Amino acid sequence: MKILITGGAGFIGSHIVDELLQEKTYELVVVDNLLTGNKKNIPPNVTFYPIDITNQQEVERVFEIEMPDYVIHQAGQVDVATSIQNPLHDASINILGTISLLSNSQKYSVKKFIYASSCAVYGETKNSNILENTKTFPLSFYGISKYTPEQYIALYNKIYGLPYTILRYANVYGPRQRIKAEGGVVAIFIHHLLNEKSPQIFGDGMQTRDFVYVKDVAKANHLALFKGDNHVINIGSNNQTTINDLYSLIKDYTSSSVSPIYKAKRDGDIRNSQLDNTRAKQILGWKPAYTLEEGLRETIKYYKSQKAG
Repeated sequence: MKILITGGAGFIGSHIVDELLQEKTYELVVVDNLLTGNKKNIPPNVTFYPIDITNQQEVERVFEIEMPDYVIHQAGQVDVATSIQNPLHDASINILGTISLLSNSQKYSVKKFIYASSCAVYGETKNSNILENTKTFPLSFYGISKYTPEQYIALYNKIYGLPYTILRYANVYGPRQRIKAEGGVVAIFIHHLLNEKSPQIFGDGMQTRDFVYVKDVAKANHLALFKGDNHVINIGSNNQTTINDLYSLIKDYTSSSVSPIYKAKRDGDIRNSQLDNTRAKQILGWKPAYTLEEGLRETIKYYKSQKAG
């Protein structure tokens, strides 16, 4: 069984690779342009193509050569600020890049397409506990560019019969997350506090996020290979944590004494986010194995080891 993972050298994608390699029967192929990914994250027994998903000819060449059974699509433009500054660039990667993968998945008889979507598709909601059928109203071009491919995926299923699972991630954190990456507030806080520098908090810090550990997200993708056909599924902790509380936890775990610097709220940032994960439990048999405290300790341990190295 051959699985193609786009963005497999990146933060979440590389953890999916690690998760799948535990099953010796899988043959893995990674496509990554290494713009934000790192080749060091790819094990030597994984086939690697250093190409961009927007390069249609190169993408088709990979499908023609490898003939994957499954596609796990993690590659994308993930920075909200970048999407607002350059919506054309954002759309070319997240929308057109996904369409190219769908087209080849249909052409080369892929058995299932698993797509990494985002809680950004919901925007600001009246209810703090967000269900999959909650009305979508993105506040950023990034949210739109993650939601639009969902519509293409559903139609590829309706027209061509391509099975899919769409996973809408909460705020994913953990080892290998880039310090400069959007949504990487955990990595940014840890980096600053380990170096006794004050990080920035945008807004009053009372905005909430649903933090989910990257290894739990990787497990959800593994389960989605065989479950959740043609479903949209939230992948989150079903808990809210304020940014101020997150900062306090990391400050305690790093034994730091520095205080944050508060800045004005950014355009496109939502106020509160908490993803209901009932459907993930019922359909995928998935639930988070890590508490926020456990995940933060593992993540801090990783960044300490990187600093020492």
